[in-house]
Amino acid sequence: MRIDLNQTAASQLTNEPNAKPVSANNVPSSGASVGEDRTTFKSDTQSLSSLVTAAMSSPETRDDRVASLQQSISNGTYQLDPGKIAASMIDEHA
Repeated sequence: MRIDLNQTAASQLTNEPNAKPVSANNVPSSGASVGEDRTTFKSDTQSLSSLVTAAMSSPETRDDRVASLQQSISNGTYQLDPGKIAASMIDEHA
């Protein structure tokens, strides 16, 4: 990953015409202000447990996909793309 320090910083970009840049001088010292954006993260236990159950009940191997690949290989119809293989090898080690 390359970081270019000469490019415009994300904090300098804005889509709002009346936006004010943030600096230490204009940040409210109290925890809340009028028009302040807030977000709350909470865990939805029921949703999480249903996802875990679905993941645990799925098979480790996709037998239909394995059978299809075995048939393609035995028929001689399985095609390899050397360019994709090389690109994947390079991406994995980069």
